[in-house]
Amino acid sequence: MIEIGAQVDLSHPPDRVWLALTDRTLLGRWFAEAEMVEGVRDRLLLHSAGLPGFEANVEVEVTERQVPELLVLACDEAGRLSELTCTVTATKQGCRLEVREVTTHGAWSAEQHEPREQQLRQALTVRLPAILDWVAFQQVDLRRDDGGMTTELPLIGAFGKGPARARRRRRRMAAVLAGVVVIGGLAAWAAFPGDTNQSAAPPASPSPSPSVTAAAPIDTPTATTSVRPSRTAASATARPSRSPSAKPSRTPESAPPPPPPLPLTASYDTDSSRLFGYTGEVVVGNPAGTPVGGWVVVVNLADGSTVDDVDGADWRQNGQTVTFTGAAVPAGGSQTFRFDVRDNRPKAREPETCTVSGNPCTGL
Repeated sequence: MIEIGAQVDLSHPPDRVWLALTDRTLLGRWFAEAEMVEGVRDRLLLHSAGLPGFEANVEVEVTERQVPELLVLACDEAGRLSELTCTVTATKQGCRLEVREVTTHGAWSAEQHEPREQQLRQALTVRLPAILDWVAFQQVDLRRDDGGMTTELPLIGAFGKGPARARRRRRRMAAVLAGVVVIGGLAAWAAFPGDTNQSAAPPASPSPSPSVTAAAPIDTPTATTSVRPSRTAASATARPSRSPSAKPSRTPESAPPPPPPLPLTASYDTDSSRLFGYTGEVVVGNPAGTPVGGWVVVVNLADGSTVDDVDGADWRQNGQTVTFTGAAVPAGGSQTFRFDVRDNRPKAREPETCTVSGNPCTGL
């Protein structure tokens, strides 16, 4: 017994996938042309001769059917018999289709087996999803007289709402965020305590203050207590201390505030597009020299878009705002996460905005 098989996760409901498996017209678009065998119910002839891994047309007969979960076919390819099983399992994102073929009489040659399996995988992962998207588009009600979100196709660029306006909106948002960061930094600098290092300063030696350049020696305490220096600009820098223990100047002892840590960076890219959806990818980078304990990326989707599945991050959606969180990013390293988006319009729309820790992502 020889077996070949493949499975694919599809963002479509089981009923639609079942239709693509059993409708002769749709089957001919993603796998092979099919025609009824006259006088025999539930029997078809697949015109598979010439496909990779097939030597002749295949006559198939339905032996078991459980709509929309299970379809079992008995196959006869020029005397070589096999059983083909199609299993459809509902998932959170749509459904999973698994196809398995097992020989019951005869066997495929080594030259047939690998090309036949590759042909099956390509049909399931490339052509079938395209046909399902096309079927979904055909099922959309595009009538203009009735209400609803799908009454009209989107008008790109109408009334200045196209990509140029979106870019201007993102630039304004980036400018506002930059202003907030600058103002916050100035406020933190102004509030930095000047006496931070005073308590940690070493005890002063009996020698004169380092800032004294031309003062008289302080050997006799009477000289320091009875003589009052002139209030001139020249003597201001040479004013002696009033006690034997000179108090150090605050200027050389106070250290400048430490530089702020480098912010995280993020870049957005649309990994793949399809009818009624797309897959987005975000790469979070840490240019700093120390690890960052965690990160938050906030993505605002277009109206009517929802996230189906996320790989590489935790997430929650509130309206059109989706918040993604992740674990620590090593110094100089990065983390990547992807998310599938379903859109209520045939032409999917990219997110409105993307930020990491409040800073705009690149790529939008």
